[in-house]
Amino acid sequence: MTRLLYFIIIICFLDTFVQLPIIAPYAIGLGASHVLTGSIVAVYSLTNMLGNVVGGHWIDRFGRKRMLLVGMFSVLAILCIYPLASTGTELFVIRLVHGLGGGILIPAAFAYIGDKTASGRRGKAMAFTGASIGTAAIIGPAFGGIMAVRASIEYVFLSVAFLFLVSAILVIRFIPESFEKSEREKVALADFLPLLKNPGIIQASLAAFALMISNGTLAFALPVQVEAAGMDVGRTGMLMSVFGIVALIVFLTPANRAFDRFEPVPLTLGGIFLIAIALFQLQVMDTMVSGLLAMIVYGAGFAFVFPSMNQLVAGASSQADRGKAYGIFYAFFSLGAVAGSALSGAVSETGRVPFMYSALAMALCAAVLGLLSLRKGSRDRSAAQNN
Repeated sequence: MTRLLYFIIIICFLDTFVQLPIIAPYAIGLGASHVLTGSIVAVYSLTNMLGNVVGGHWIDRFGRKRMLLVGMFSVLAILCIYPLASTGTELFVIRLVHGLGGGILIPAAFAYIGDKTASGRRGKAMAFTGASIGTAAIIGPAFGGIMAVRASIEYVFLSVAFLFLVSAILVIRFIPESFEKSEREKVALADFLPLLKNPGIIQASLAAFALMISNGTLAFALPVQVEAAGMDVGRTGMLMSVFGIVALIVFLTPANRAFDRFEPVPLTLGGIFLIAIALFQLQVMDTMVSGLLAMIVYGAGFAFVFPSMNQLVAGASSQADRGKAYGIFYAFFSLGAVAGSALSGAVSETGRVPFMYSALAMALCAAVLGLLSLRKGSRDRSAAQNN
């Protein structure tokens, strides 16, 4: 069953990645202005945050399976509506609703993984989820771009809708509910407050926010820096692929044992520092070799951060509040994506390359994470002495 959940995660993230190369051209083709096109791209992440948080409570209240299916069938229906859009405004509304529906999917899938994985094996399990997302990140943009060229953009949406239909049937047939109904009846909205104060949730959410700031900066600024270094802009895709390949190597090889052998907070801190170093390297990149080295370091950092922060969420939550915990966590994930793009755009307006500013933001987040970890350790020692 767990392997099937990894496949479901690939499909859920494929929905996001497949649209990266096509949504802006599709909006412009419908007559949307550049401002409206930017809003169409951004509104998905904004409403996705709301879907994460609200969906997180429903996942605990009504069960993982039911809400996963609600999200899948909602996205399936929305994908079938995309080809019917005739104006940029209609596409904006579709994207808005799509973000809400998609916001339920990921917390439900990760709550399932957290429920079904023993605490001593969660690190490796979360590494496999990272590999699933990496697979979607590699396949999605390529599939979307090729299908749009060889058929049409409308067929991209319909193809992904078909994959969601197949996935939903598999969920109905093979994945049982992991959270007992008797326990779900005890779930309340008030459970959000302890989670918002939980050090593990705070640390994981801050790490997610920082990671997505770096990711948004990378997507925005790397093509600009590659061109400034006198290289073909097409080299950007190669550099992006290197980061994904390095992350997959860590996720899928015996190196993933580190996630169960070491505590998640030090791994998260180490990964964030590696990403900060990579961003500094990209700031001064002047050759393809220096760019490749920077992306290898970035990929290693990403590989350490992603499973570790997900492991923090699973460890800091129980079955009764795991949906809400992942809802909060992925809301910060979405917020970081929006903040990363906004930061990059604002810095670029001043004529500067935003890698340095993003690296400083990563270093600051790492410092805050370290302080939170030290405070938590101090409180734990004091509690142990009092007992």
